[in-house]
Amino acid sequence: MTHEPKHMLVLDRVLDAPAAKLWRCWTESELLKQWFCPKPWFVSEARLDLRPGGEFYSVMNGPDGERFENFGVFLEIEPERRLVTTDAFLPGWIPTERAFMAAHVRFEPQGDKTHYVARAMHWNDETLKQHEQMGFHQGWNMAADQLEALARSL
Repeated sequence: MTHEPKHMLVLDRVLDAPAAKLWRCWTESELLKQWFCPKPWFVSEARLDLRPGGEFYSVMNGPDGERFENFGVFLEIEPERRLVTTDAFLPGWIPTERAFMAAHVRFEPQGDKTHYVARAMHWNDETLKQHEQMGFHQGWNMAADQLEALARSL
């Protein structure tokens, strides 16, 4: 039996880049830092330990000096096909004080293009609405544009 999350935001696009290059952008720290949040925001630090329970950490910085640390782990990795992360745990399976979401990213090769589906799954309606108000749709689309451009440049 499968269950669809009730509190889910979805970005579903075809990106003009091969899945292998998009995968590199998601799984190599130096590449992730170049696209992961919409400009003028930027990622100053990223640590990726690509294994279930491995660290998925980034620091996002805003144009007015904002700084947001994102702590989490990888839950599932299927090379060049799927990544699942969450901020519900720290490395070592230590529960966090406040889980915001789990993310599921899927890469489906379509020749030189990729059907790219990114889902932000929330525990409740409150955090889903908070994520929408933070600019999920615009922000994740801008980041996907940056991801596509970087992957094409590799």
